[in-house]
Amino acid sequence: MRTEFTLAQLADPRVAASEKILRSCVHCGFCTATCPTYLLLGDERDSPRGRIYLIKDMLEGGKPAGEEVTTHVDRCLSCLSCMTTCPSGVHYMHLVDHARAHIEETRRRPAGDRLMRATLAKILPHPRRLRVALRLAALAKPFRALVAKLPQGPRLAAMLDLAGPPVAGDPAFAGRRVFPAQGARRARVALLSGCAQSVLAPGINEAAIRLLNRHGVEVVLAAGEGCCGALTHHMGREHEAHASARANVDAWTAEIEADGLDAILVTTSGCGTTVKDYGFMLREDLAYRDKAARVSALARDVAEYLDGLEGFAPTAKSGLTVAYHSACSMQHGQKIVDAPKRLLRKAGFVVREPAEGHVCCGSAGVYNVLQPELAMRLRERKVANVERTKPDVVAAGNLGCMTQIGRGTKLPIVHTVELLDWATGGPKPKALA
Repeated sequence: MRTEFTLAQLADPRVAASEKILRSCVHCGFCTATCPTYLLLGDERDSPRGRIYLIKDMLEGGKPAGEEVTTHVDRCLSCLSCMTTCPSGVHYMHLVDHARAHIEETRRRPAGDRLMRATLAKILPHPRRLRVALRLAALAKPFRALVAKLPQGPRLAAMLDLAGPPVAGDPAFAGRRVFPAQGARRARVALLSGCAQSVLAPGINEAAIRLLNRHGVEVVLAAGEGCCGALTHHMGREHEAHASARANVDAWTAEIEADGLDAILVTTSGCGTTVKDYGFMLREDLAYRDKAARVSALARDVAEYLDGLEGFAPTAKSGLTVAYHSACSMQHGQKIVDAPKRLLRKAGFVVREPAEGHVCCGSAGVYNVLQPELAMRLRERKVANVERTKPDVVAAGNLGCMTQIGRGTKLPIVHTVELLDWATGGPKPKALA
């Protein structure tokens, strides 16, 4: 794609990076075939190619974000299916992230939209605030029909629908903790405890710790780590996202320099995609860029790490049929496709893959709150494909997907690591009890 940025514009590192991405696009349109919003809406502006044109026009013209580009960039799920499809290697993720930051910096959204986005950004990344919010949501749920009629009603109703009860946290998981390996220590890893997952489904990390310890891996929860920054990053709130990234880089760097780390593991693939991108996110920060690049190089999804761990073996085989849902952040963001399925089969499960596995379920961070109608249509499509496999249980590697799909089916849905923990001597997942 031909660009006409000025030398003054290209002096901005963000613009220079986006210009390079724009120039790699050859207009082929292959991305339209796998884009969920184009699939639903049939509007070129709701395809990656269409958004690329809109973003180019906005950035090249040095314009504040207008209504058209804001509308169509907001509808993007950042599922990154287009990056898997693209034959030219267009790094759409970094381009749309820049566009979102530009929109946040230059456009004054309507008051209700600003309030909704600020509320999500100030609550979800903070476990204590989220616990309070979930208790308030439980009180408001009986009044959902009235809530839906308020300004921002569909979004508020979607929040209530998605809000489950907070799970009582184990005080032992507060602050820095070390979980020793059973037997001889083979490796030492840090595990991201994160934000929303620690409140909604702490059992996922508990299962990961048991499983890793059982296979000779010491696990540390580093003091000072928290939200990875993905939620705010995808809303264009760059300063908040970078602050979260720096806090995590500091926490893990302290562990690296103290007792060393063989890997930094993440059990939520959406977070893993962001942590692996810290090196790019903080590339212009002289105090952090080298440390951030080191952290990104150590980051692994838990399934990715287990797949390369020698001696992983099940102690019992359930024979259950598992519909494996590959989160977009897993298959498109991190290019991890076969490892989770290979592990599940090795653990004795019968694995089935739903049709249209490349199409997003509609979760996408806070997308299912900010774009509830599109998210619901994608969820219905995903659930129909999952249920056609006639599984005993659904497995996924991302809490957002688990929550989204779980809203549309009565099938039990668990994290992949919970099944692997069970198959190697851990407790049966609660969802299967």
